[in-house]
Amino acid sequence: MRPARGRRQKRRVTVELVLAVVAAAAAVWSWFGARSMVTVAPILPGEPQTTSVALSPPMLVLTLLLATVAGVLAVDGVARLRRLRAASDIAK
Repeated sequence: MRPARGRRQKRRVTVELVLAVVAAAAAVWSWFGARSMVTVAPILPGEPQTTSVALSPPMLVLTLLLATVAGVLAVDGVARLRRLRAASDIAK
């Protein structure tokens, strides 16, 4: 393997893994943004009000999309890193 190509591959692995972490963090942030507390009226007069969690469907879709992207980038980055290490071990 040529040295320039190896450096490019290492940089690509690093970028993929960093983007995977960023996408995972964005998925968590999106998940927390998808939830909101709402007050539910009592069923019978004289009963206390209760609270419930309401979920925003567009934010849930964004969460799933970001989690999928994070998973694909992580798997691809780790696989590429393993191939890169195996190739460098063979070259030795």
